[in-house]
Amino acid sequence: MTKTSKSKTMGNATIALNKKAGHDFFIEQRIETGLVLEGWEVKSLRAGRIQLKESYVKILHGECFLIGTHISALAAASTHVNPDPTRSRKLLLKRYELNRLIGLTERSGYTLIPTAMYWKHGRAKLEIGLAKGKKQHDKRSTEKDRDWQRDKERLFKTG
Repeated sequence: MTKTSKSKTMGNATIALNKKAGHDFFIEQRIETGLVLEGWEVKSLRAGRIQLKESYVKILHGECFLIGTHISALAAASTHVNPDPTRSRKLLLKRYELNRLIGLTERSGYTLIPTAMYWKHGRAKLEIGLAKGKKQHDKRSTEKDRDWQRDKERLFKTG
């Protein structure tokens, strides 16, 4: 099987999206990271039982952690494992990437937010965005621009 036909048969690689991130933040750069997961978490991800809406990334003691992500345990989880759905999960980054992110978050006022989780070569990857927060008037102007683009498309389509 060739690479193209294999990727088409695997289906949708996206596990979860954080749609609220684009509404609340100006995302300036996106970075792909790996995650340290337990076995029951991987099974839950395959079932799509994850929520990224209220999660964020924090840098503690020179390491990146994903905090606030809710991964629900499956009903068929093992009895000897005590699943914690909102535990902090370590992110896997190279040292130079981590140092750059530390500098940008501490000095330049950026924040790190998860934007998407997906499968890549059988491994779960997290896309984090280097972002600055939007003010209320920025959110309104973005919404107004989006509405105008939609109306403009309708006018061109009918006219």
